[in-house]
Amino acid sequence: MTGQTAFAAALLDPSAPVPEGLRDPFGGPAGKRFDVYRNNVAVSLTEALETGFPTVRRLVGDAYFKALAGVFLRAHPPSDPRLASWGTTFPGFVAGFPPLARLPYLADIARLDLGLRQSYHAADAAPFDTAGLAPAAVLALKPRLAPATLVLSSRHPVHGIWRFSHAPDAPKPAPGPEDVLIARAGYDPAPHLLPPGGLTFARALKGRLTLSEALTRALADHPGADAAALLTLFLTSGALTPDPA
Repeated sequence: MTGQTAFAAALLDPSAPVPEGLRDPFGGPAGKRFDVYRNNVAVSLTEALETGFPTVRRLVGDAYFKALAGVFLRAHPPSDPRLASWGTTFPGFVAGFPPLARLPYLADIARLDLGLRQSYHAADAAPFDTAGLAPAAVLALKPRLAPATLVLSSRHPVHGIWRFSHAPDAPKPAPGPEDVLIARAGYDPAPHLLPPGGLTFARALKGRLTLSEALTRALADHPGADAAALLTLFLTSGALTPDPA
């Protein structure tokens, strides 16, 4: 093990001894200074996870989340100095963490939290403006999903759980699968419950189809889908951007 590897390992493991050869500015052992530095690193990484996964934190509680973060940061230390990019493996970690098996929806909630963070940091895109266009002209356009737009499909009511966790007046979520559209109309992204056919519609738009063609696919998969509701959601949420081609 190299000196750098030993230092990094000790930095994330509170039970590890201070690496050999470390000295304070006066030439003495750096034990206490290293312990303070190690604690500060752990606190910073934990706070980064708390900021990045607020819904997971609310659901499991502050104390449990801090303990969970401690396990995660030692198993998945940052490989990039930008803390905003750390934690992309957290949903998978949650899914495979045995003590959380009783909360099967939690990994998808972590995916939703991560999607909101990724949407926030995604590149800006020109708004999809249909003002002044006739309905037929709008349907003939070929928009694409904006860089900040993401779609999440879950076997659990993830949007309902997210709302129940963040909105005091939100109803208790009913069991069942839900698909979520994450879009950013301004600076802050928001999750939207996708109506029937919404997932097919979003995936069709990745193929650079017209809005009419994408709606046709959505209605083929979900004959009872509300075409007007689908169009309204995608046109008003900031999910779309003009095709530059």
